[in-house]
Amino acid sequence: MDPLSIGMLAILAVLIFFMFRNGQKRKRDIEEKQTKVVPGASVMTNFGVFGTILSVNDDKVEVETSPGNVLTVHRQTIVRFLDDEPAPVDETEDDVLADDAPEQINEDHAAFTTDPEFGERVDPIDTKPADSREKNSDQ
Repeated sequence: MDPLSIGMLAILAVLIFFMFRNGQKRKRDIEEKQTKVVPGASVMTNFGVFGTILSVNDDKVEVETSPGNVLTVHRQTIVRFLDDEPAPVDETEDDVLADDAPEQINEDHAAFTTDPEFGERVDPIDTKPADSREKNSDQ
């Protein structure tokens, strides 16, 4: 066999390997999700309704969206479990102080420290030494 054929077969084998691996991972995730479908779990359906599971019967799930309002949905419409979501990270005082710290300004590029207002014309940076700028302004 020539090297090109061997390379093509190797690429095909890698693609088949990843295809089976992704299929197994997806199947495992679905099974894990289905084990979490129990009464009392806070969920979101694929059409955006949030609620709490009241009962599970085969493929039918009763979800209470508000007191007295119960929906019967298929088991596969549940896409997210709200109990699993991580809590939002609170900023500490150090983070807040670091955001309020003044920027260090490089004197050579002081024109870049502020953004121009809408429609404001920005002059290019003068690259001449400071001494020659003072002489030109006197003339």
